[in-house]
Amino acid sequence: MKVAEKGCAICQATWGDYWEEVEGQRMFFCCDICAVEFKNMVNEVKRRTGWKTVDEIKMTGNYRGRECVALFQGKEYGFNIRFDSKGSIDLFSERA
Repeated sequence: MKVAEKGCAICQATWGDYWEEVEGQRMFFCCDICAVEFKNMVNEVKRRTGWKTVDEIKMTGNYRGRECVALFQGKEYGFNIRFDSKGSIDLFSERA
């Protein structure tokens, strides 16, 4: 899965030193909450699309909410997402 070249896979923060495997790939996160958020997001996209994996998720926004596009083999899936303080999905809505 393609992720940011520098910093946390979800928030791009460069502090911290938390590593976790996601979709068979070892990824850097600033903290365990960001890792939970990222895994929950990937799993929700896979559940809603039926995809077996995700090639990339492009994100804009911050902890208040993110606009995202998931990519898989040339297909795109747009969505908005927001998380609670423990990394669970608080809001998820599909975009055209």
